[in-house]
Amino acid sequence: MEAYLASGELSLTSDIPEVLTTTRLRQPKSRVPGTTTIIEGELIRALGIMNLVEVFRLVPGMTVAAVGSNNPVTSYHGTVHYEQRRMQVLVDGRTSYRPNLADVDWNAMPVPLELIERIEVSRGPNAAAYGINAFLATINIITRSPEDTGGTEVRAVSGSRGYLRTFGSTGNASGDYNWRLAYEKRKSDGFDRQLDRSVEAPFHDGIDMNTFTYDSLLALDSRHSLEFRGGVVDGINEEDQIKSGEFGAQADPDITVDDYYLQVRFNDSVSSGHFYHLQASYQNYNRRQRWPICLPPSEILPGAPDEPLFCATLNNDIEESRLELEAQDTLIFNQNLRLISGVGYREDQYESETFFDGRGRNYLARVFGNLEYSPTRWLTLNAGGNWESTTTTQENYFSPRVAANFIMARNHTLRFVYSEAVRTPDAFEQEPDWSYRPTDVTPDLYSGLDGQQFPIADFLDPATSTYGAWLQEERIQSREISYYGQYHLDSALLSLEVRYFNDQLRDMISGIIGLEDWTIDNNVALDQEGFEVEATLDYPGTRLRLSYGYLDQEGTYTGTRDIPADRQQYAIDLLGRLSVRHSGSFAWIQELPFDLYSSAAFYFADEFRNGQFERTDFRLARRVDQPRYSYELAFTVQHYLNDHPLLSPDNIIKERNQFFVEAGVRF
Repeated sequence: MEAYLASGELSLTSDIPEVLTTTRLRQPKSRVPGTTTIIEGELIRALGIMNLVEVFRLVPGMTVAAVGSNNPVTSYHGTVHYEQRRMQVLVDGRTSYRPNLADVDWNAMPVPLELIERIEVSRGPNAAAYGINAFLATINIITRSPEDTGGTEVRAVSGSRGYLRTFGSTGNASGDYNWRLAYEKRKSDGFDRQLDRSVEAPFHDGIDMNTFTYDSLLALDSRHSLEFRGGVVDGINEEDQIKSGEFGAQADPDITVDDYYLQVRFNDSVSSGHFYHLQASYQNYNRRQRWPICLPPSEILPGAPDEPLFCATLNNDIEESRLELEAQDTLIFNQNLRLISGVGYREDQYESETFFDGRGRNYLARVFGNLEYSPTRWLTLNAGGNWESTTTTQENYFSPRVAANFIMARNHTLRFVYSEAVRTPDAFEQEPDWSYRPTDVTPDLYSGLDGQQFPIADFLDPATSTYGAWLQEERIQSREISYYGQYHLDSALLSLEVRYFNDQLRDMISGIIGLEDWTIDNNVALDQEGFEVEATLDYPGTRLRLSYGYLDQEGTYTGTRDIPADRQQYAIDLLGRLSVRHSGSFAWIQELPFDLYSSAAFYFADEFRNGQFERTDFRLARRVDQPRYSYELAFTVQHYLNDHPLLSPDNIIKERNQFFVEAGVRF
C-alpha cells in the first residue's frame, strides 16, 4: 500500500503510463489510438471493493446493476440487453464471455481480487483489435504473474447480507519455474427482499462459488518462455421460485455451476525488435438447472381438463465450450514505426436439449493488425483493422480504425479517432430450438407425455413473434476527440483524460427473448454522444481519483411499421435499460500514522431507470510489514444514500449501512 501511494511521487520523473489492450501493442497513452482506463489491483484492494463487477463503477460511462436473481451486469453506454452483449471481456488474453448469448457470468468469474494486477478498459469500439463483440468496449483483466506472488497468503472477509469471501494462495517465485496455486470461496445471500404482487417477500438469490486456479511460468532459455493457466469453478447460483420458476415451479430452480479452463502460451523473443506468441485455450461452461412443476393440463394441452394436476420435472441444462487459437507477431522497425499482426481461430460449441434440441457449433477466423507510425515527434498515426469470417451469419466482415495523435508537449496529447465495428447475433438469437421435455411425469394418467417435446414456438403469438427469423449484424460508426495530459506540480502529479464521443449505431437488435414473447429483430437505430472525464491527483501519502460520464442517447424505431406506436417505443426503451445520463465516482486514499490507511469513495448513477444510485464507502486498514511476514486488518462500511432499489424493484436492501471486516496474512 505504501508503495502504491508513493507511486504518484515516483511517477514525477517516470514515463507516461502504458496501455496493452487497445491495439494489442504496448503503447504509452500519448500514442494509443483511443481512451483506455487503467485500474490497478492495488486501487481495487485499497478501496475495499467486494465484488469484481463493482470495479467498473470506477470507469467513466460504465454502469453496474443486478438483474433477475442477483445476476450482476455491467455495460458501457448502456445499449445492452441484460445478458451484457456487445462488450469483449478478456482474462489474461482469454475470451471470457459465454458462447450461447455472449453474456458474462461475473459470479463465476475465476478471478480473485487479490490476484488482479490491473484491469484495462478500452472505451469505444475495439473490433479492429479483437473483432466481433468488441462493439462498445473491451475489458482486459490482467492477473499477477507467479513471479510476483511467491510465498503463502491467506485472507478472509465477512459482512452484511451473508457476505463471505475467503482466499488462499501458495507458490514459488525463484528459479526458472514459477508457479501459484490459489483458492477462493465467494458467498452471499443476495438482496434482502423482493416484490411479489406489490408486497415484499423473502428473496432466494444468493451465490456460493468455489474457484481453484493454477498459474505457472517456465523460462525455457533467454529467448523462450511457456505460460500455463488452468482453473475450476463450481458452486450454486440461487434462483428464486417466484421470479425464475416457470410452469408452476414447486421449488427454487437453482443453477449448479461446473466450469473449467485451460490455457497455454508460448513466447519467443527473436530479438529486441521482434517477438511473437502462440496461444491456445479451451473453456467449458456447464450449467444444470432442474425443477419440479405442477400445473393444470389445460395450460399445455388445449382442451384438456384442469384436474388432476400434471406434475413433472423440467430443465434448462446447457453445456458450452470454446476452443481458441491465436498467433501474434510484433515487429519494431525503429522507434517511430511498429507493427503488430496476427491470426486467430475460434470454435464455439453448445449442447442443450432445451434450448437447441441437441448440439450446435459456430466457427470464426480472423486476421488482425495495427501499424503505428510517428513521422515527427509531435504526430503519431495508427491504422488497424480486423477481417473475420463467421458461420453465425455466413458473412465476412472488416472492422477498421484510424487515429491521429497530436503530441502538443511531452505530456499532452490530443487524439482524433474513427472506428467501425460489427456484432453478429449470438447462437441463441440466431438459431434457437427451444422446447421442454418433461420427465418423471405423474400421475400415470399422463405417462404418455414423459419425454414428449413441447416447442416454445407453439405458445408464442404468431402475430408478434419473430422466433426463428434470420437476423443481421449490428453496426457502429464511432468518432472520438480526446485529450490526455500530465501536469507536474510542485510536489504532486495531476493526470487528466477527457473524451468526447459521437456514435451512430444501426440495425440494433432489440426485443424480448422469453417464454411468452419472442420479438427480437434488427429494429432500432441509436445516435449517442457525450463526454467523459477521468482525473487522478497523486502526491506523497495521498491519492485522489475522479471519474464522470455524460451520455445523451436518442433512438429511432426502424423495424416493421405494422405494430402499435407503444410497442415501437418499447423496443427503443429496451436498449436503454442500462443507459445512464450522469454517472461517476470520487475516491480518496490516504496514508495515516501508525501503519494505518484509509479510503473513502462515492459512486453515483443518475436518471437510471427513473431512479438513481448513490453510495459512499469508507475503509480503515492497518497493515504491518515485517521481514518474514505481513498482515492486514480492515473495516469497511458501505452506506446507501437512498432507498431506491437499483434497476429492479426486486433489488431491495433493507439496511442502508452494510459492514464488512477483513483479515489477511502473508508469509
